[in-house]
Amino acid sequence: MAVTSAEILQVVEGRTVPSEFLRTVATYGDRVALRWQDEDDGSWGEMTYDDYAEQVARVVGGYKALGVQPGDRVVLMLRNVPEFHVADMAAAFCGATPVSIYNSSSPEQVEYLVNHSEAKLAVLESKTFLDRFLPVRDELTGLETIVMLKDAEQAPAGVLTLEHFENVDSVDLQHEQANCDPDQLATIIYTSGTTGPPKGVMLTHRNIAWTVESLRLCLPFDEPAGKRVVSYLPMAHIAERATSHYAGAFFGYEVTCCPEVAKLSAFLGEVRPNLMFGVPRVWEKIHAGINAALAADPDKQKQFNDGVAAARPLAEKIDWGTATDEERATWDFLQEVFGAVRGLVGLDQCEAAITGAAPIPAEILSWFRAIGVPLAEIYGMSESSGPMTFTASRIKAGTVGPAIPGCEVKLADDGEVICRGGNVFQGYLKQPEQTAEALDEDGWLHSGDIGVVDSDGYFKIVDRKKELIITAGGKNISPANLEAALKMIPLVGQACAIGDQRPFVSALVVLDPEVAPAWATQQGIEFTDVHDLAANPDVIEAVEKGLDEVMAPFNNAERVKKVKILGEEWLPDGEMLTPTSKLKRRGVLSRYEKEIEALYA
Repeated sequence: MAVTSAEILQVVEGRTVPSEFLRTVATYGDRVALRWQDEDDGSWGEMTYDDYAEQVARVVGGYKALGVQPGDRVVLMLRNVPEFHVADMAAAFCGATPVSIYNSSSPEQVEYLVNHSEAKLAVLESKTFLDRFLPVRDELTGLETIVMLKDAEQAPAGVLTLEHFENVDSVDLQHEQANCDPDQLATIIYTSGTTGPPKGVMLTHRNIAWTVESLRLCLPFDEPAGKRVVSYLPMAHIAERATSHYAGAFFGYEVTCCPEVAKLSAFLGEVRPNLMFGVPRVWEKIHAGINAALAADPDKQKQFNDGVAAARPLAEKIDWGTATDEERATWDFLQEVFGAVRGLVGLDQCEAAITGAAPIPAEILSWFRAIGVPLAEIYGMSESSGPMTFTASRIKAGTVGPAIPGCEVKLADDGEVICRGGNVFQGYLKQPEQTAEALDEDGWLHSGDIGVVDSDGYFKIVDRKKELIITAGGKNISPANLEAALKMIPLVGQACAIGDQRPFVSALVVLDPEVAPAWATQQGIEFTDVHDLAANPDVIEAVEKGLDEVMAPFNNAERVKKVKILGEEWLPDGEMLTPTSKLKRRGVLSRYEKEIEALYA
């Protein structure tokens, strides 16, 4: 029997982030809560939930000494470090609202976000982030105090340091949790957005508690306490907040803080996480890295690929409970073979692997499941506190799964995906018109995505309503579907389909910086760098051959007819990608205007 939103609301009645944190501390106080690697000597440190609570109690005392009161806003600008969790949790115990902003924010963006949120206090990790605030300090009219937790010797006059918290008395967290109630804002998430100024998504403690409980019903953990998680995505993003910060507080996860995405591979090998969330590009890079390593030995590569081909249909049968005893035996044998590969990338103990925030090619997802990494796709948005649809089992590659427990999800008359439930946000801060566009009078959240749904209730996202390509011939085409197909060309890592008001569809494709050099070396091609390879005739021939293959399933009007190969990787939080690796189409079109025009010359 399906769980309703009201039933989940009844379960989480009265819960807040502080109340659940204290429950976790009382139950698992001696267990490891946070781990980190010293960036100077590489040694590892950790703190238990009891230690975590002690630090929160002292920081709450420090906040209160600065006049932080219920309803105030506290801006946070820290990497994935243990101090973030303490600073964020302490704000909640004050009844204040922590607001994380992207670490790449420019001074102009800082000015907008701090003023728009009416933040009273800013907690910054280091001088690097202070340098984003100082140029606009005079314009931050409501910001009373800045605290910098590291680089104390570089703190200018008027900026407090960690010493402030060392000189105050700790508070009683049991008493202070009364500052917070379920209807208060737990956080404001500023959408990274591909166009226009960011909107402040208001999420209450009730939203968070409801969503965490719904996800608990989805995850394959009999006992979530102690499950290992690596925290590495921006803390300004709801996915990372939900995966590591909130779930850690509610469930008692062991969270390892990875401050730089570039260190993720090393951290996975060290942590061997039980739960792993990643945007598609993270999974695509792991996939590409494994294949690049295998390319050094063609015989082993063929054996591996043959094994994957045999395991793909078995993975689906195992998942859906239709495998015979013989098929299960074959599956078990193959997984022993794949075990070494999973161990190589630190995913040999992964019980739940999740991809989201952007589409992932179905072939990549089924590849991971074939080698024993239980990857599943989640779908949602900041406005739904993260998830709308997800299942960790009975996966259908190419779909984003069914509605999460308690959430109603359906298609509007125009095919737009809409949802209703306790995860739906309270509105955009100070933007009633935009709130009315996203949230109708019946409580349905409008996603802006076009989808389809099958007879089992599994949703597939076709594209953004506003991003459909309309060719000069009037054909509506999904760029996301084409881009997912293009990324299945072995040498291609990233892609952007072009074609709005054009006679045919073309694309920009970026060579994978790991796979392309390995392939070129294997082919005996001399090159200096990936830019050099992008112009190599053999590379162009291989990509164009792959283009014909991956475009075969599309009709003639939809197919990408020409591609421009690029050697410049698009990085998150840059001109071409948002911090969560969504395409900034406007940025791509502007940056490569000449290359695009040449495709239609």
